[in-house]
Amino acid sequence: MKKEVSAIVNGEQYQADQGQTVLQLLLDKNIEIPHVCYHESLGSIETCDTCAVLVNGEVKRGCGTFLEEGMDIRTSTPEVKEAQFNAMDNILENHELYCTVCDNNNGDCTLHNTVKDMGLEHQIKEFKPKEYDIDHGQFYRYDPDQCILCGRCVEVCQTVEVNETLSIDWDLMQPRVIWDDNVPIEESSCVSCGQCVTVCPCNALMENSMQGQAGFLTDIRPDYLRSMIEVTKEAETGFGPLFAVSDSEAKMREDRIEKTKTVCTYCGVGCSFEVWTKDREILKIEPVEEAPANGISSCIKGKFGWGHINSEARLTRPLVRDGEYFKEVEWDEAISLITEKFKEIKEKHGPDALAFIASSKATNEESYLIQKLARQVIGTNDIDNCSRYCQSPATMGLQRTVGYGGDAGSMKDLENAELVIMIGSNTAEAHPVLASKIKRSHKLFGQKLIVADLRKHEMAERADLYIHPNPGTDLVWLSAVTKYIIDQGWHDKEFLSGKVNGYAEYLESLQPFTLGMAEEITGISKEVLIQTAEAIADSDKTCICWAMGVTQHQIGSDTSTAISNLLLVTGNYGRPGTGAYPLRGHNNVQGASDFGSMPDTLPGYQKVTDDEVAAKFEKAWGVDLPREKGMDNHEMVQGIHDGKLKALYVTGEDMGVVDSNINYVTNAFEKLDFFVVQEMFLTNTAQYADVVLPASPSLEKEGTFTNTERRIQRLYPALSPLGKSKPDWEIYCEIAKEMGFDWNYSSPADIMAEAASLVPMFAGVSYERLEGFKSLQWPVSEDGSDTPLLYTEGFHFDDGKARLHPLEFVHQYRTTEEHNFHINNGRILEHFHEGNMTFHTEGIRKKVPNSWIAVSEEAAEKYGMEEGSAIRMENPSGETVARVHVSPEVFGNEMYLPLNDNGKSAINYLTNNDTDKDTNTPAYKEIPAKVEVLEKKGDSPLPLFNYRRGHRNPQPGVNVQKKWDRKDYIYPGSKEVRQDG
Repeated sequence: MKKEVSAIVNGEQYQADQGQTVLQLLLDKNIEIPHVCYHESLGSIETCDTCAVLVNGEVKRGCGTFLEEGMDIRTSTPEVKEAQFNAMDNILENHELYCTVCDNNNGDCTLHNTVKDMGLEHQIKEFKPKEYDIDHGQFYRYDPDQCILCGRCVEVCQTVEVNETLSIDWDLMQPRVIWDDNVPIEESSCVSCGQCVTVCPCNALMENSMQGQAGFLTDIRPDYLRSMIEVTKEAETGFGPLFAVSDSEAKMREDRIEKTKTVCTYCGVGCSFEVWTKDREILKIEPVEEAPANGISSCIKGKFGWGHINSEARLTRPLVRDGEYFKEVEWDEAISLITEKFKEIKEKHGPDALAFIASSKATNEESYLIQKLARQVIGTNDIDNCSRYCQSPATMGLQRTVGYGGDAGSMKDLENAELVIMIGSNTAEAHPVLASKIKRSHKLFGQKLIVADLRKHEMAERADLYIHPNPGTDLVWLSAVTKYIIDQGWHDKEFLSGKVNGYAEYLESLQPFTLGMAEEITGISKEVLIQTAEAIADSDKTCICWAMGVTQHQIGSDTSTAISNLLLVTGNYGRPGTGAYPLRGHNNVQGASDFGSMPDTLPGYQKVTDDEVAAKFEKAWGVDLPREKGMDNHEMVQGIHDGKLKALYVTGEDMGVVDSNINYVTNAFEKLDFFVVQEMFLTNTAQYADVVLPASPSLEKEGTFTNTERRIQRLYPALSPLGKSKPDWEIYCEIAKEMGFDWNYSSPADIMAEAASLVPMFAGVSYERLEGFKSLQWPVSEDGSDTPLLYTEGFHFDDGKARLHPLEFVHQYRTTEEHNFHINNGRILEHFHEGNMTFHTEGIRKKVPNSWIAVSEEAAEKYGMEEGSAIRMENPSGETVARVHVSPEVFGNEMYLPLNDNGKSAINYLTNNDTDKDTNTPAYKEIPAKVEVLEKKGDSPLPLFNYRRGHRNPQPGVNVQKKWDRKDYIYPGSKEVRQDG
């Protein structure tokens, strides 16, 4: 419990938490005090000086003064007011107020509002333009003439995003914010997360999409702006008239600018924002402090990657195949054709001749409906989603050992852990906002970080210990470290005896995993293995994160199990700052599985083979349900080739690119009797379809997504569906109705209500409880109480105890003498997966126009490759071609091919039909290949304005002491006289 102190403010006594600043107390108690640089998500920066207060008779900064018992605070004395006004005058010397013709005049400009609230009418020091040009990036611009040097942008870059690009060069004659070592934005290490723009208190940093768009008087040529500003200043003499006119103009904007809460459509972090729209224009994405997963944070995709919404390539009407081409038809014709074919195939071949694939981009409600369509309307359990491609092994490993197939806690637990271990996860690029939380704890609060990965990517560079195992051997070193911990007596004996079953059998299974065996198989030295074990033993709170580098192997489920075993042995479950965190890749891949798009489970992971469960759904749906497990994604493709599967309905999944062994998959499409694809674009997969249905993206519909921390969040429609496209849930309803099942849902809220009535883990989920930025982390009790941290009262088994799961290492992936390169693969920051959405955003496309193959310096020298060389990678499955990027991140004969290509560089020309033995997840990460140099010389595939070419400039923050040390700086509350020069 926090200790309290007593302080007197303007003669009145208040209680406050020890450790709070004076400013925080004043804000908590709604006592008016000006402040510009302070931001709740950033803390005290101490650059603007406007929060001056009198503390025990001395003028001090409220944001930098910590409360002490009996402190006497005054906020309105003459010397305080003078200090505040002098501070604001110093700010306005750096900023020209032309609010009426400013795109940032939207009622939320911190500087505008503070000047107005202070009642200033004039400034004493005249505004002085600086000798710097405006710096234009792909997504935002920096105007030094409007910059007040508050340092918010620097603070957020250095200590929240922790990309460490921005700083203020206080040594310049005219200080300014700089990128890296003072290079243009586009030549820097800036990752375009946009957080600097989000926290800027004025218009110094602004999204390009806002410029000339927000205001009624702002859509003017730059060369006319100066004249417009001068006219405005002459007409609005003094700040009073200026604010009167500008506030009226701002109020007018409210009638045409809509602000709608949404949830990001990309990775599994689950960032939520307000999206600002004007007609169909997306003006900006605005993160807000109350967003539960991300707060003010964002990444390049979530902040700027929305070009797909209004892309000219969007499908807007149903398409039906007419020979080699498609023709546009009306909805009723497309729906009639689909239902006619479905009935025909079902009658002739039975319900299991049809299969359905749900989209991890669609909502929970839409996942619920497509599995209902499969089970109730058609009568098959042939339903799956793309978790089969990535996260099913992690789910399996957790369900075996602790019961629930989801993150053990929240991102707050990752922030609060003493030790975070990352395995097979390029977190800074695949889950950038989550990575920033860990980077922040590591940089500022002493958190330790261990990274095990084939590449020395950003998180590995930052790690206290980097581990480079041989491909596919993580299970071995994890088990060896666990055995060593037990051998040393460092395991949590009390936790194991009271909360865990199967210890003796598991201990026996560990015997082969000696340090020597692990060193031989993994290539990790005994010393590093011991160092890893010691770090875990020394940590009271350990979290482990993993992703596709673990799951996409033939033993992905077993390796995920080994991770959970290690956490159980060390007692790292059920306490804050502990647990297992499989990082979900898509925005709703967790929810797609949670709500039943799985071949063996109904919604809530209730088994299709459980008669009691099935009877509950049968009563609700009025049909008999199949009891046998259906086909998963992988089995569906095989089923087509075998002649068992005749019809396939795919929603929002480009199987023809993302599934393993592309040639095998597309050959299967050609064998189908009937193929329906529901999509936003005519993807590679859609081109094989008989019917293509135009679906609506997230900004055009209502529903919920579930992120990687099991957090359910609402999204609201910001735009109407484009053309005649429709939300997925409406399409499913129309098909069901045509098939004789009128579901009669009036909105997605009705669908959620039905799911909650049938699924214990969603019992208390309702749209009312998810209003706005409110969220719930499942399981949710009927009374609405949720579960941010799992296993505090026991594990999800009948006896409440976890289960250690014995393992053996029977699979060893290796390259061969002929196919002597290992082709690793995965995501990159800018694009999402194959890029079907992100390539429609021009700025992203310019930064990464194509994929590349990362080659080590030693391999490049040995095999005659250099930056820009064209090479062919080939194995029995096929071949792919890419340009070389020589990278220090990869080693030896290991290469890295990003996933952002659906053409000749697509990785799945090289993958085969091997899968994880327990879940059928393709072994995407087990790719041997031989390499041929096609062209020795060529242009680098990495543009010159890509952040990977920049050089970060780590700082502790704003370095405000450097400002205070300048000869031209006098604290506004000081009695000193400022000396010019």
